[in-house]
Amino acid sequence: MVVHPIAPVFDENSRILILGSFPSVKSREEMFFYGHPQNRFWRVLAAVFGAQTPETPEEKRAFLLSHGVALWDVLASCEIEGSADRSIKNAVPNDLSPIFKTAKIYQVFVNGKTAEKYYNKYMKKTLGRAAVCLPSTSPANAAWSVERLVKAWRAAITGEDEAPIM
Repeated sequence: MVVHPIAPVFDENSRILILGSFPSVKSREEMFFYGHPQNRFWRVLAAVFGAQTPETPEEKRAFLLSHGVALWDVLASCEIEGSADRSIKNAVPNDLSPIFKTAKIYQVFVNGKTAEKYYNKYMKKTLGRAAVCLPSTSPANAAWSVERLVKAWRAAITGEDEAPIM
């Protein structure tokens, strides 16, 4: 059983919550979300908000909080082979109540189909809200280019089709 080692990022100004499934081996090593350089999460989210891509965990945390984004994962622990979501067994969900008690979250997003599956299984009924499934930023989702991901994420998060003016 692998236990999620990374604390959620949120504060009282967080307005949206993005949930992944479970951190990759690289993210667990770095002790921060989306740590694998091939994962497009940080490039996509930076483009959505018209910002520079954050590099360090400190920059990433500041970026999230400055844009009202809370970030965590659906699962608190599971059996997993490496970083392969398809291998997840015996999943245990995270308790999202500290985020919802602190922040006025108006929308929940999940990063990919695995996060959606576990959100719907463990959290949707308890929270009484559906999550919007965004296309995964994982390099395994090779059918989606960075540009296509940015367009889909921007439309879902901001309601806009065009890039913000920097």
